[in-house]
Amino acid sequence: MTIMKPGRLLVLLGLLAGCAGQPPQQEPLQPLVFPPPPDEPRFVYERTVRSSADIAVADSGAQWRALLTGESATGTGFGKPFDISVCQGQIFVTDTVRRSIMAFDVPERRFFEFGTEDPGAVRKPLGVATDDQCNVYVADGTNRTVMIFNQNGAFISAVGGLDMFERLSHVAVDAAGTKVFAVDIGGVDTAHHRIRVFDVASGEHLYDIGTRGEDDGQFNLPRDIEMGPDGLLYVVDGGNFRVQVLDQKGTFIRKFGRLGRMYGQFSRPKGIGIDATGNVYVSDTAFGNFQIFDPEGQLLLFVGSRSEKFERATFMLPAGLAVDEDGRVYMVDQFFRKFDVFRPADMAPQEGFLGAWNLPGK
Repeated sequence: MTIMKPGRLLVLLGLLAGCAGQPPQQEPLQPLVFPPPPDEPRFVYERTVRSSADIAVADSGAQWRALLTGESATGTGFGKPFDISVCQGQIFVTDTVRRSIMAFDVPERRFFEFGTEDPGAVRKPLGVATDDQCNVYVADGTNRTVMIFNQNGAFISAVGGLDMFERLSHVAVDAAGTKVFAVDIGGVDTAHHRIRVFDVASGEHLYDIGTRGEDDGQFNLPRDIEMGPDGLLYVVDGGNFRVQVLDQKGTFIRKFGRLGRMYGQFSRPKGIGIDATGNVYVSDTAFGNFQIFDPEGQLLLFVGSRSEKFERATFMLPAGLAVDEDGRVYMVDQFFRKFDVFRPADMAPQEGFLGAWNLPGK
């Protein structure tokens, strides 16, 4: 048996390290933009995230193992992602199979999970929202409670309870983190299709918005809710195939959308997000995309397509959707167990909170 001398071993490891740093040259993918040419692009597909390996920096031990054994990068993947919220580069995704909130901190390049232990353990985390302090509000469908955490995953408090909801699904919060607006989706045998409003500090139930019906201000299987920069509530009224806009007391303001297969219509609307200018983004499971509307409900653009093949910007079961402070859009797909990120076309890759992903050396 030949024993390699230490000096030659170091040289070999150095050569291996050099090779590892120079992967085979591949033809770069062309940018994927929406709308496609010859129209002026408005959004650019930026990336897909499927696990913690897409964000966390491997430690030195993991790097050496990969070098010596050929072990590929692994990470904590999604079980069944449901909803998403983003605050200052921190991406929070609820996962109903893992029974946790998965956090991707892009500026710090770290990943962590929370909501897995008492106090603050969740059983079926569904809708998620954040306030201006990046506190995280999670609708727990099994406990029928809105759980509140800080941005590092430490449990703060909870509002609601088993006797407060028929079917808790989603949540919104005002910017200051003083009031929670929780969606009670109801069912076929109940009139409780409504928004329940709570005071965050005291946990007190303040009032309800809506009941079952198809008139203005009424709901039929409400799905998701978001608060716009104008302080108004935007509700995905799923069974009525529309988005309703109300003030925080529940006064009807306007609505848009109807059942159909044409652009600007809805088939199975799910998630909702709103950008800083008031444009409204709505995911639709049947279409496999999200549509963008101006504040008055006029269709501006649709992004993505339905497909059974895993590709960039394709979706089979799109669900939660979020828009961050910089205008990036994030959409969860439950079938492919991922979320995709789209950047405004007039924004450079290095700009914004998620620009850290595109900086040299990152």
